[in-house]
Amino acid sequence: MRTRDLSYWLFLAPVLVALTLVVIIPLLFGVYYSFTDWNGIEANAFVGFQNYIDLFHDTEFMDSLWFTVKFSVVSIILINIIGLSLALIVVSKIKSNHFLRTIFFMPNLIGGLILGFIWQFIFTKVFNGIGELMGIESLMGWLSTTETGFWGMVILMSWQMSGYIMIIYISYLEGLPGELLEAAEIDGTNTLQKFRYIIFPLVAPAFTVSLFLTLSNTFKLYDQNLSLTAGGPYNSTQMVAMEIFKTAFSENEMAYASAKAVVFFIIVAVISLTQTYINKKREVEM
Repeated sequence: MRTRDLSYWLFLAPVLVALTLVVIIPLLFGVYYSFTDWNGIEANAFVGFQNYIDLFHDTEFMDSLWFTVKFSVVSIILINIIGLSLALIVVSKIKSNHFLRTIFFMPNLIGGLILGFIWQFIFTKVFNGIGELMGIESLMGWLSTTETGFWGMVILMSWQMSGYIMIIYISYLEGLPGELLEAAEIDGTNTLQKFRYIIFPLVAPAFTVSLFLTLSNTFKLYDQNLSLTAGGPYNSTQMVAMEIFKTAFSENEMAYASAKAVVFFIIVAVISLTQTYINKKREVEM
């Protein structure tokens, strides 16, 4: 840090100021208020760990946390599988690969709220119409049950993020040494063997980045959850971000919501850092 000149710190200063004002200071205030009875205007008393004790006995919060974990695990697996598959398709020698890249990436450009309303129309109107026309009962009444609401959220998130994750895998796939792949073909390896023993280990850094991005995005999801199911039926598809928002602004329990947010932050941070450490370690071993 001592070797950096003044111009370096001048260029970095706006980012550091913005980070401090928008992230660090609100985070510290949130942690402090979580130990009080803050109602959004004033904190009249210091209650210690009472808010944290209460949230672990809060059935609605724990249910939303469990739903978020299930949704995140399934979504992360599907998004990365689909993203890698799309990347392998567009880096192959096909004439329309640039057009396909654009098509696959376009869902990521649509806002979360709009995307949720689009898929709500598809699930409730289109699926229902097809189900009535073809006599398929499983297509009717989508989003009216916890199970269909869960899979509706998974489909929406996978459709939106797969193209974005595809770009990350493409950047690593296009950087693979061509002579190594040619040598593998000369040695008589088939497509599956080439992917398993050469491509997969060499794109390991892409998995680290992609897992981190998909994990953070799926855990903190709010806008798609709001527009697609609004947490229904009976809050059974309510994710943690929506539950915390409702606690703060609908029930006006700001301090309690701050405690939930702190716990949620710790959970996401621990999981993210753990998976990053494990994947980085695998990269070194490979």
